[in-house]
Amino acid sequence: MNQTLLPPRRLTIAPMLDWTDRHCRHFHRLLAPHAWLYTEMVTTGALLHGDVPRHLRFHPAEHPVALQLGGSEPEDLARCAQLAQEWGYDEVNLNCGCPSERVQRGAFGACLMYEPQLVAECVAAMRGATQLPVTVKHRIGIDQIEDYAFVHGFITQVAAAGCSTFIVHARNAWLKGLSPKENREVPPLRYEVARQLKRDFPQLEILLNGGLATTAQITEQLQYVDGVMIGREAYHNPWLLAEWERTLFNPDWQPSRESIIAGLVDYADYERREHGTPLRAIVRHVLGFANGLPGARNFRRILSDPTALRDASPELLWQAWREIRLPMADQNPISGDTTPSP
Repeated sequence: MNQTLLPPRRLTIAPMLDWTDRHCRHFHRLLAPHAWLYTEMVTTGALLHGDVPRHLRFHPAEHPVALQLGGSEPEDLARCAQLAQEWGYDEVNLNCGCPSERVQRGAFGACLMYEPQLVAECVAAMRGATQLPVTVKHRIGIDQIEDYAFVHGFITQVAAAGCSTFIVHARNAWLKGLSPKENREVPPLRYEVARQLKRDFPQLEILLNGGLATTAQITEQLQYVDGVMIGREAYHNPWLLAEWERTLFNPDWQPSRESIIAGLVDYADYERREHGTPLRAIVRHVLGFANGLPGARNFRRILSDPTALRDASPELLWQAWREIRLPMADQNPISGDTTPSP
């Protein structure tokens, strides 16, 4: 996709392992046409020695979409960056923030923050292999290192290699003693670090990630940084994406909930015809769509019932939606077609 036509990264949806697959991303695209979408982290080994189409296939409607890579070998990352371009992605992102034991064993993810020169070499190799923007997602510190000079030095070296966009998860990564889930909740958020980075590197694009869940929080932080990345809240309460799209990009954006269901039905039908995708692979990402509405419990029950989902057609989405009783304020007409063409 022509880079000059892409929207700014004011709103991005975080890469989330086991969650932000192509079906989840398509659902999010229906809700927020201008948000940047990110794949789950894909390791270089999975691409170089595994099923490339399974990892990289996506629907054209997902643009703008970025491939997040996990790895630490410059040559391997360069080849994977080439694959990202060949498959039509709009950005390739290097994970320098995941603290899981798996990435620690592979010496990538958050471990890379200890080796900024290696990260710089990885970025340089990737930039040499592709015309796509190469970005980095990282933490503000590792373990007990909370000195601002640590993350400042990391960005200084990596930016010198040509990276101009940094996604700052505003927590430390504790490599020992905390699970990945606890690493998203226990280390304190320090938004002031991201703000200081933007002041110190005004020429760079700085995006803030971590703990953001409301429109008020998002708009506040956008006074200080270039964009935000939202994770769990976007997944668990996806209808908020339409509000964020309206607030940050298009004040006239008013999709009806029925139009989103219609878009999902069309997508599920396309996936079934073209790829044999079972409905359960798609609707597992939709369970939070009706949160807060009367009938939401029945909506979730139908879409998570193994018996109902066995060989189910996309029409099951409409069956589930008929359980919802919308308040009058939500019964707005469909505002335009939100269903991308296959």
